[in-house]
Amino acid sequence: MSTRSRGFQALLTLSLLLLCIAAIGGLQVLQLRQIQRQDQTPSVEQIRRDAEAEQARLALLQDLPTLGFDHLIANWTFLNFLQYFGDKPARDKTDYQLSPDFFEVILKRDPYFVQSYNYLLTSSSIYAGLPERSNQIMQQALESLKPDVLPNAYVGWRQLAIDQLLFSGDAEAARQSFLTAAQLAAQSPLPESQQIAVSSQQAADFLANNPDSRTAQVAAWVMVYSNAPDDRARETAIQKIQALGGTVTKQPDGTLAIQPPAKD
Repeated sequence: MSTRSRGFQALLTLSLLLLCIAAIGGLQVLQLRQIQRQDQTPSVEQIRRDAEAEQARLALLQDLPTLGFDHLIANWTFLNFLQYFGDKPARDKTDYQLSPDFFEVILKRDPYFVQSYNYLLTSSSIYAGLPERSNQIMQQALESLKPDVLPNAYVGWRQLAIDQLLFSGDAEAARQSFLTAAQLAAQSPLPESQQIAVSSQQAADFLANNPDSRTAQVAAWVMVYSNAPDDRARETAIQKIQALGGTVTKQPDGTLAIQPPAKD
């Protein structure tokens, strides 16, 4: 195939992809204009209709041929998720049930998008109350990760371990995930990786000796707090730490001092 033919084929491929995205995006624009013409505060019925339309678009993106532009689809879907997740008035009136649908698309298209694993855990396991789906999506995505390609692949395994320990109640699965995270972090060249390897190994050891370890659960909630995307998730983490017997003290500089439970 000549250079000219290859260039034309690439241009055609990109044009087809952009046409598909434009068609989906056009539906969003029309819907947004319709809402803007209505009352500034959409009704619960309108919010639910919008969620149903979004769910249909996400289902389409699941099977849409990306023609090599998976990262574009993943990034575009993540931006739409942030708009959905950040619309607190709408979420307060309804729910966060659509959250895992976004990440089925995002992590199917780009399992190396490790920053999104934390949003998946928070939005789907904490807010939507769907840890089973969150767990399943993470496991499927993590199977595709190659540590030699992604030095911080351990991030995803730590998030999976937290999900398994705190929301799925599977301490043994969490221990195995922490072990995997420790092994990957130990091999990573990133500056912070050795400390993460140690903390992940400690969490695995705690669970090996005591599957119901409160100390390990508090440590997991501290991780949730440290990576929480909003105040509600941070407050949830603090409440869970205190419920497990841990103490949370606010320091003069605004940081928190957290002590583990007196009894493990």
